Amino acid sequence: MLGIGSGPGQLPRRVALIAGLLLAASAINYMDRQTLANVAKRVTEEFSLNNEQYGRLEAWFGYAFAAGSLLFGILADRVSVRWLYPAALLAWSLVGFATGWARDYDELLLCRTALGFFEAAHWPCALKTTQLLISTKGRALGNGILQSGTSIGSILTPVVMWWIMVRQGQSWRLGFQFVGLVGIAWIFAWIAATRAEDFQVVPATAGGGGANRDGATRDRDTIRRWAAVLIVVVIINTVWQSLRAWIPLILQKEHGYSETETLWFTALWFGISDIGCLASGALAWWLAVKGWSVKWSRVATFALACLLCLGLVAVPWLGSGPMLLAVLLVAGAGALGLFPIYYSFTQDISRHHQGLVTGVASFFAWVASARFQPLFGRLADQTDSFSIGLAAAGGVTLVALAAWAILWPPDRAEASAADGEPTT
Repeated sequence: MLGIGSGPGQLPRRVALIAGLLLAASAINYMDRQTLANVAKRVTEEFSLNNEQYGRLEAWFGYAFAAGSLLFGILADRVSVRWLYPAALLAWSLVGFATGWARDYDELLLCRTALGFFEAAHWPCALKTTQLLISTKGRALGNGILQSGTSIGSILTPVVMWWIMVRQGQSWRLGFQFVGLVGIAWIFAWIAATRAEDFQVVPATAGGGGANRDGATRDRDTIRRWAAVLIVVVIINTVWQSLRAWIPLILQKEHGYSETETLWFTALWFGISDIGCLASGALAWWLAVKGWSVKWSRVATFALACLLCLGLVAVPWLGSGPMLLAVLLVAGAGALGLFPIYYSFTQDISRHHQGLVTGVASFFAWVASARFQPLFGRLADQTDSFSIGLAAAGGVTLVALAAWAILWPPDRAEASAADGEPTT
């Protein structure tokens, strides 16, 4: 297993190539997902949708993502990720392409549901890969690189949509079809770059830290780990998905920004989010290298990201203008910066069942966020404002921070999982 730096600090060239492909897959995943948010105003007007109905589109995407997370999480532990990954990516790309042909709300809802189901394969496959390639201390940085691909895809999407809809004056439908074709080249590159041996689980190391602990202690540690993971993922996924899905509508419908201004701000927002994500992974890695424990290097980094999110609490008192935009940008950096830490903790639960861990956690996360989306829209319809929902999203991240600090066991438990002992 490799650290972020192996030997003099360099990843082997082929492993670095695979890491780059994981980043690209994250980008493609979010391009297909984020296209709807970038054309939300045109879609809601064409199909005469209110905010709650738009929230229902996001909700069914989330429910399907939850179901897909369980299925693909199980499959990732039983089927070679080398083949499972490109098959799923092909499926979600085709569904994304078909979305451009939706004739009414029901067909659009069906396409979003199918997209959510197949996109769910990305995280079990990607996290299984990074777990096998990168050691415990380096995972936060490796996962930061992986997660940063979501921002890259989300930066590219509004630029593409601006070029199609504003510059060229074409229908929003063409954007779905264009983005749906992007993944084909990735599939060939993935198959060419990977080998079957890349996805073989290394047997547990004899005499690992968990070997000297009694079964009751291991069971208690496992319960605490799972409790922390489920609390955290429900919160951070709901916060991130709400910001991702609603910011374009918030800017246009509540604050009067034009479509062009919104598209370019959205690209900037995801760019700043990407910086926050990479910085989060790098900081946790740097603290661990400097001698901090693995747990507390991650918790300290998570706390800083939460602090950035807290700016959303001030949104109800902010009008349109630079201060509002600045708060949204900073909160985006914090919200995405939470994820590399979360992924790194989940990878310490089980060496042999990473797909299942990811799938179960994602199931709960997406059921919760899917339920929240129409409620967010209904609250906006009732109050004629999105501010209360945004403020709640910023404040609730502190609960996730408390879960890591209180529930996650000390580093001796982390060492056993890192050595290869399954705790699930």
